[in-house]
Amino acid sequence: MACLSSGETSGTTATFVIVDRWTVTVASVGDSRCILDAQGGAVSSLTVDHRLEENVEERKRVTASGGEVGRLSIVGGVEVGPLRCWPGGLCLSRSIGDMDVGEFIVPVPYVKQVKLSNAGGRLIVASDGIWDALSSEMAAKSCRGLPAELAAKQVVKEALRTRGLKDDTTCIVVDIIPPDNSIQPPTPPKKHNKLRALLFRKKCHDSSSKLSKKLSAIGTVEELFEEGSAMLAERLGNDDSTSQSTSGLFTCVVCQIDLAPSEGISVHAGSIFSTSSKPWQGPFLCADCRNKKDAMEGKRPSGVKVA
Repeated sequence: MACLSSGETSGTTATFVIVDRWTVTVASVGDSRCILDAQGGAVSSLTVDHRLEENVEERKRVTASGGEVGRLSIVGGVEVGPLRCWPGGLCLSRSIGDMDVGEFIVPVPYVKQVKLSNAGGRLIVASDGIWDALSSEMAAKSCRGLPAELAAKQVVKEALRTRGLKDDTTCIVVDIIPPDNSIQPPTPPKKHNKLRALLFRKKCHDSSSKLSKKLSAIGTVEELFEEGSAMLAERLGNDDSTSQSTSGLFTCVVCQIDLAPSEGISVHAGSIFSTSSKPWQGPFLCADCRNKKDAMEGKRPSGVKVA
């Protein structure tokens, strides 16, 4: 991340992965990506690319926030390159840093959590230089049958062979395997594999235990959680009970400190630099967490210049 004290304004993408037994949680900002190659050969993405060129929802959000989306215009008015956000010319709608762009470029992550079957699977986490050259399926297929460390090197090698070195090209491979088994990377799928349609099947609360065991045995991945909103208010919802402490006082929904009646700031209120739209509706934030929320959502006071 850029050193802002020295006047640098560069930014970065980020993909953060937590593995807790069979549960995998991924938070991502930008266009680095994490994919899952489940046992049986079904490949799925655990992240969403925040490229303006490909993400229609993010284009709508940016333009609704006052940003302008368009391509670089050269001599004669010819437009070239990918869609970018102006001012700044960034081709991503979310990043960490990039302090020289508008407030609509935010560092709020897309978050997804899944539970693997006891058959395990393989995670491939890589920067955009890999995904500019390879599709998710190509990356997974190129390293099947190899242990994790060699698999990561093979993915990079395949990307360089396909496109050359034109951007950051970094890859990490993690194999999630049963604790009593030796390392067994995902095996290539059979020619007529029927497991692909089972990937990310929603949990069915009225399913019998027999069906659950059957799905687990054949490698089904269960989706537990997904949240992609760029706004904290949408993530927290309208539940006032999350801001009520046992003492009857309101608490900050983030840091959990007690708030005096005059201290709570609604998470649904506008920017601290504008008039609140719903000051009576919880959850509530303390002043410090509200400042962090506004910074997280890219909001800055009007007239303040970014150094």
